[in-house]
Amino acid sequence: MLLGCIQLGRAGPSFFIPSKNEDKEEASRELLEALKILEEQGLGDKKFFGGSEIGLVDISFGNLGLWFECMQELVGVTLLEPAKLPRLYTWVKNLQQHSVIKENLPDKNKLMGHMKQVREMGMRG
Repeated sequence: MLLGCIQLGRAGPSFFIPSKNEDKEEASRELLEALKILEEQGLGDKKFFGGSEIGLVDISFGNLGLWFECMQELVGVTLLEPAKLPRLYTWVKNLQQHSVIKENLPDKNKLMGHMKQVREMGMRG
């Protein structure tokens, strides 16, 4: 799972704020690979990373789903979907329905506005 986290940390920025020389498809492929490692080695067949109940890892990754929704919309490429990452997609949906998480997620429109600004600043160089 640690490898997946490391790859996610490396691939995420390239996907979200590509340099002029980076290929969008290559960045998407690298990020998808990192997410698959996280799905297979971290989540496995469990409902949550720690098992049947939410744990520290779930809370740590809690914003991942909403962050990806915004990022995918801004970039125009969908990675976190049932056909590509079925268990991770289901985990996001389960997590977002949990009352503690649901009550503490940031407002999607505000997050989208912030991420749009960050992306625009990053693309300007």
